[in-house]
Parts: sequence; structure tokens; C-alpha cells
Amino acid sequence: MAHRRRRGAVALLGGLLLALTAAPFQATATTPTRAPSAGGTGMVMVLDSSGSMAGDDGSGSTRIASARKAVGTVVDALPDGYPTGLRVYGADKRKGCDDTRLAQPVGALDRAGIKRAVAGVTPKGDTPIGLSLRKAADDLPRSTGGAIGKRTILLISDGEDNCQAPPPCKVAAQLATSGVGLHIDAVGFQVAGKARSQLECIAKAGNGRYYDAPDAKALARQLQRAGQLSADGYRFKGEQVRGTATRSGAPGIAPGQYLDSIGPNEERYYAVDLDAASTADFSATAVPQSGATVGLLDTLNTRIAYGTDSACESSTEMFGQSEGATPLTSGVSRVPSQSGTGTCDKAGRYWLVVTRKAARGSDAARWPMELTFHVEQPLKKGVTPAQSQPEYGAGGKDASLPTTAPKDVIGGTGFNDARTLHQGVWRDKILPAQTLWYKVPVGWGQQLRYDVEFANEPTVKGHSATVSSGLTQVYTPFRTPVGNGTGLFSPRVPYDGRQASLSMGTVPVAWTNRYETHPNVIPVHEKGDFYLAVTLGAKAAQIAENPRIGVVLRVAVLGKERSGPEAAASSVTADAPHGASGPLADGAQGEGGGWSAGRVAGVAVGGVGVLLLVGLGLAYVRARRKPAAAEGNADPMRGGSW
Repeated sequence: MAHRRRRGAVALLGGLLLALTAAPFQATATTPTRAPSAGGTGMVMVLDSSGSMAGDDGSGSTRIASARKAVGTVVDALPDGYPTGLRVYGADKRKGCDDTRLAQPVGALDRAGIKRAVAGVTPKGDTPIGLSLRKAADDLPRSTGGAIGKRTILLISDGEDNCQAPPPCKVAAQLATSGVGLHIDAVGFQVAGKARSQLECIAKAGNGRYYDAPDAKALARQLQRAGQLSADGYRFKGEQVRGTATRSGAPGIAPGQYLDSIGPNEERYYAVDLDAASTADFSATAVPQSGATVGLLDTLNTRIAYGTDSACESSTEMFGQSEGATPLTSGVSRVPSQSGTGTCDKAGRYWLVVTRKAARGSDAARWPMELTFHVEQPLKKGVTPAQSQPEYGAGGKDASLPTTAPKDVIGGTGFNDARTLHQGVWRDKILPAQTLWYKVPVGWGQQLRYDVEFANEPTVKGHSATVSSGLTQVYTPFRTPVGNGTGLFSPRVPYDGRQASLSMGTVPVAWTNRYETHPNVIPVHEKGDFYLAVTLGAKAAQIAENPRIGVVLRVAVLGKERSGPEAAASSVTADAPHGASGPLADGAQGEGGGWSAGRVAGVAVGGVGVLLLVGLGLAYVRARRKPAAAEGNADPMRGGSW
């Protein structure tokens, strides 16, 4: 989740710290399923088969035997058909820095084939990690036809590269900047000192994550997390477009959804023609690799430009943390003033502009980016809109939420496959560094209110000094985030393995909210699907014993729905009972007793993370919106009971 920084003052708020306990319960396991992958998507595991892997793993078995079991666990948990392969090094020669081999080509998941390949590996030789990474990049499929794929190299090693060339960290950095969508995750099996430092360097340079595995159980857990996170990447949708660095030559776009990419400290322009009366809504969603290195103040800005030096509106979203990257969405609207005399009330050519700011040392890769552009026609002449509703009222922090037994749901990978939820209680499972997406229909005069609860989970030894974060954000139908800096709700909570919860919501939907002053009120001016994003920080991988962590959502849609935005609109529904649950959400399996384990995965990237400074929050207040002058599973898991 991101912090939003709008025009106006920045205030510090007290943070929220919850540490609740609950008794554990047993979870069920199901076979993962997955929609077909786009071109250019896939994962290749690179397994250390050097001589050291024949050593004792501390449990009476060998490291290679533990690795075989762990690889089997990974492929059993991956979705059917997910393109997967296996490369090994040090398996064929006693000596030789060219000893690397593709043991199973990357193709539609062949669980039995990968298990046979890894069973035939006998540790022998050297550790040519750099060469193996370079070869592994060539093993992966290439994107075709403009598809945005996610290409993952998953390195499993118990030691450092003992060959002179090529240096593995340098190779990782070169591969990571060679195009959109490639990253390298590294799992260190019983490593320390220089070996661990090198693997951490490879993951950081490769826009990926390092996972530490001090024993065989941890190896299986961390491999499964990395593999599933790769398969569950953000699902992109849209028409390819290429923005320009300046207004000159910017591509003209019509209302719709588009795909582009953006590099660090880069600006992208898109041209649009607007009339004098309609509201234009624009959003940009940048999707870094899951948990990639980002700075506290790395930002994504959207603005609508007009004339030679004017900006109608500008909005900036920031990560506000350094635990790891998450999808980052910024949204902005051009709202003609009520007087009709503002600078940006005129018909003509405007530019939608996206700017990415990155600090030194942050992820240097290009990020795939999804753009949306909508035009809202003005109300018909003679129609008097209902009054604005800038207060939370009944949807405040103390709102009564459903308490029925939770139903299983499988969260989506992004806006495009977000799972529909209705009023009720829902439960899911989430990986460290993952964001799950849901959507809730909200009508005229209604408001969304929900709680998110992260489970009480078994924890690993030695985690006591580690604190991760649980986060949430709510977006309007036009993808503008509205849950930061409200002064009422906090978008994040510390998570240390014990139950933790947070609350979020919106004001009621009213057409005239667009003329209000608060940034969390202005965008709530159109009925439709409101999106919920739930994130678990990357550091949770150092805390929780189970691969996935339980999460519960208590969702309420409050107020009577009106038939339209006008003042005289009739009521079409009564208030929904707080204990009611709607039909199962898209893709949900069963209800009640078990956790659904499968997940429809994306074809590109997704990820999140937050390092929370306990007790400290950021609130952002923006001046009144108006035209302005230019501004300078097959895993056995336990979840918590609720």
C-alpha cells in the first residue's frame, strides 16, 4: 500500500499498534488452479548441485535430499499449467566452471517430470552461479505481441560462487535491467558469512527477494513462498501505448485502459481532448517486482496538464516504507469548476502525465504500468444533484460489521481480476510481499466500511526482533486511492505473528462530492465497484512458520441505495443486515470450515512491503480541488481462529 501526498500540509499522526491473540485451527489443502498464462511468463529453478550439497543438513539427511523434497513441495503447490523448468549446476563434473545444465525445459508445469529430474541429480562439482543465472535467463520464454509477462529465476544455493567469472551480482544486475518483467529470487540453505552476503546481493541486484532457510523445513517453506508469489503476479489488461518524454509527439488516447512501462526518474505524456463540461478521471498503476528495493520517498505522480505551463490537478503516491515494493496507484481528475470560469474549464487539448521518482539505490528496473482514462458526462440540464456527503457518519470507526461465520474466497492479483465480495465475512490466505484484491459494489448514497484481520500464526524461532506490516487500501471505481491520511482510519498495522487488525472505509457516494475539499471525499463521486487491496509485508517471511498467513475481511455496505445521483432519487434497497453474507465471491470454493488454497494468478508482477515505525503515521491534507496555475495448495497450513 502507498502513502498519498497531495498538495497541502503534511501532518504526523499517532500510529496504531494491535497485538491480539487467538487459538489456532487446522487448515485444509486444495489443488491450485490457474487461468492460462500470457506469453513471456514462467519460472526456472536453479538448483545448487555442487559437492557441498552432499553434506549433512543437520537432521540426519543430506542437503540435496532436503532440496529434492523442497522442490517437490514447490511444484505441488504451483498452479496447473504454470510454465516451470529446472536448471542444475555442479551436477555433472568433479571440476568445471562450465558445469550447468537445463534438466527440465520451461514449459507447462510437469510435476512428475521436474521431480524425476531433481531425483537424478548427484552433487559433484563447482558452483558457477553467475554463468547459471545468465543461462537461466535464456531458458525463460520471451514476451510476444506486447504481453507483459513475469519471468522468474529462483536460485537455491548452499554456498557462494567459486568460479572467477562471470561475477553473479553483476550478472543479476545486468539481467534485471535488460527488460520488463525479469527478477531473481535467492534462497540460502544453511548459509552464513560471505555466501549469504553474495546471495543477498544477487537478489537485491536482481529486483528480487532473499529468503533465508536455516533448516530443511524452512527451505520447503521459503521455496514455496517464492514459487507461489511468482505464479500469483499482477494480471495486466489494456491496449499497448508508448508515452513520450515531453508533450511533443505524445500519443493521443481515447477513454479506455492502456499498458506502458516507466523507468526511474522518468516522465510519460499522453494527449487527450476534453470538452468544457465533463469530468476526466485518470489513473496509473505501476507494478514493481514483489518486494523489490524501494526508498521511503520513492513516488508515482499523476497530473493533468493544460496550456503551456498549467496543471489542472496533481496527485502523488509514495511507498512510505522500505520493506519492499508493492503495486503503486495514483489517480487524478479534472473536475470543471461550478462557476465555469476556471483555467481548466476550457475545451481543448490536455495531457495526462505520469512521473516516477526513485532514490539512489532503489530498484532501477522499468516497471510495467497500467493506465485508465474515463470521461464522466455532466448531469442533464434541470437535474439537481443530491447534496455532497463529506462525513463518514455511520461508516465511522465504530460501525457495526458482520459477525457471521467466514466464507472462503480467493483474492485476485490486481484490479482486473479482483474478486467480488458482498456484505459478510470472508477469509483468504496471503503470502509475505503479496497484495490480494477484491471489489465491492457500492451504490448512490451508500458507503463501504470494512475490517481486515491478520491471523495469529505459529512463528519461527528467533523472529522476536522482526516486525512486518499488514496494510489495506480502498480505491474508487476510477482507481483513485482514498484511504490514506483520513485522520480516522489507518492503512497499516504492525504484524509480528499475533492477530492484528485494521479498519478502512469511504464516505457515502454523492455526485457533488467532486466539489468538496478533502482528498478522501472528492473521488467518491460515482457509484460502482470499489476495490480493496490487502497487503502483507515482505518481512513476514521471517516471522510466520506457515507459507501463507490467514486473513479475514468483514465487509459492510451501509446506507440505502438511491436510484440515481439526483436529489429526488428514490430508494432502491433497504439497509443490508449486518450479519448477512452474499453469494460466494467469484472463484470461491466451499464455505465455513477450510481455507481455500488455490489462487488465480497473474501474468506479470505484483508485490508489497512496509517497514512500520511504530506509533508514527503520515496524514496528508490537500487544498480544495480547483483549476490551478502550474505547480513547480498443497501445503499443510494452520491459520489463526477469529
